Amino acid sequence: MKRGVIQMEKLAIFGGKPVRTEKISYGRQWIDESDITAVADCLRGPYLTGGPTINKLEDKLCEITTAKHAVAVSNGTAALHIACMALGIKEGDEVIVSAITFAASANCALYCGATPVFADIRPDTYNIDPEDIKRKITKKTKAVVAVDYTGQAVELDEIKKICKENGLFLIEDAAHSIGTKYKGKPVGSLADITTFSFHPVKTVTAGEGGACLTNDEGLYKKLRLLRAHGITRDIDEMVNKSDAGWYNEQVMLGYNYRMTDFQAALLLSQLEKLEKFSERRKEIAKKYDRAFGDMPELILQKTIKESDTTRHLYVLRLNPDKLSCDRREFFDALVAEGIVPQVHYLPVYRHSYYEKLGYKKGLCPEAEDLYEHILSIPFYPLLSEEEINDTITAVKKVAAYYRR
Repeated sequence: MKRGVIQMEKLAIFGGKPVRTEKISYGRQWIDESDITAVADCLRGPYLTGGPTINKLEDKLCEITTAKHAVAVSNGTAALHIACMALGIKEGDEVIVSAITFAASANCALYCGATPVFADIRPDTYNIDPEDIKRKITKKTKAVVAVDYTGQAVELDEIKKICKENGLFLIEDAAHSIGTKYKGKPVGSLADITTFSFHPVKTVTAGEGGACLTNDEGLYKKLRLLRAHGITRDIDEMVNKSDAGWYNEQVMLGYNYRMTDFQAALLLSQLEKLEKFSERRKEIAKKYDRAFGDMPELILQKTIKESDTTRHLYVLRLNPDKLSCDRREFFDALVAEGIVPQVHYLPVYRHSYYEKLGYKKGLCPEAEDLYEHILSIPFYPLLSEEEINDTITAVKKVAAYYRR
C-alpha cells in the first residue's frame, strides 16, 4: 500500500481533520538579520577563508567553554577524525563508543584504522553506561568516545576516572551539547578533546562546521596541523627550518578540514544568542515534561542532577505495555497529524556497512530496545506556542487512539 493511502486512512480514523495542515519538522535553524548582516559583512571583506574571523571564533569558543584552545573545522565529523588522529589512534587500537549516536562517532575510529567497540547505554538516561565501558576495555583499548546524547552530559566524573585508571584518552562528542554545563562547568573543557558540530539542526549553526577543544597545548598544535594538510609556517615546527616569508612545510599528513570565514562569521553571530537559545530550549522541554510526564503510554528520558542541559533533541519513548501500536504506526500517525518526528538513532553497528564488517545484532541490548521505541518530536527555539501546543495535542491524540 502506498504511503499516501496509509496517511489518508489515518486521517479518517482520527476524525478526518489533522491537528495541523502545515507540517512541523523535528528541527530547524533560527537565522535572523544579525546573522545575515554578519555573513554579508564578511563577504564584503578581503578574507573568505583562512582569515581573522576564524581566530575570533576560536577565541569566542574558548571564552564560552573555558577551554584553553579551540580549533574550528569544516564539520563535526572532521572534528572527530582529527581528534582521533591527534591522540595517535591507529590500526590495531580499539575505541569504545556509545551505540546510540550518529555514525560519525564510530566512523572516526575506522578512519584511523582502529576498531570501534560499542558500549551499551543506561536504560534511563540513554547515555553511555560507565559500567559497560569497564566491561569492554581490553589491552587494545586506546580511547573512549562518550556522546552527550540529546544534549545531556555523560557521567563525566565516573568516565574520566575509568579512563585515568586504564590509561585511556577521553573524547567527549558534544555535537548535541554546546551550552550544557556539568557540575557548573561548561562542556568543552572537561575531556582530553571535546568535539562540537554546528549543523543547522544544532543549537547554534555555521551552516556546517565543527570544532575541537582541548586544554593540552601539544594536542592543540597537532589539531591545527591536521586541519590544514599538515602544513605549517611556524619555524619551530619545521624540519627544514627557514624564516623566508614565502616558505611553508608539510610536516605530517593532514586534511583540508578548514572552516570558511563567512561560516565563522555566522557562528560568531549565533553564539551571541546561545544563552537565549538555551533558555528557550529549556522552556520548551519543561512544557513537554509537564504535558507528557504523567502519560503511562510514554516514558521520558531521565535527567541527571549534575547536567544543566541545553537540549538538542526531545525524545519520547513509547511504552509497548500501554500502546497497541509499534513505533512505525505511531510515527506515521503523527505525520498524518502534521507533526514530522525523526528517530535518533539506529545503533551504529546495525547499519549495513557495520554488519558487513562483522558486527552482530544483540551487542547492546538496551540500545536496541531503545531504538525500537523512540522518536524525536519538534524541538527548537523558533517553535511558536501554537506549534508547541499542536505537537502536544497530536502526541496525546495518537497515544489515546492506540491506548491499550
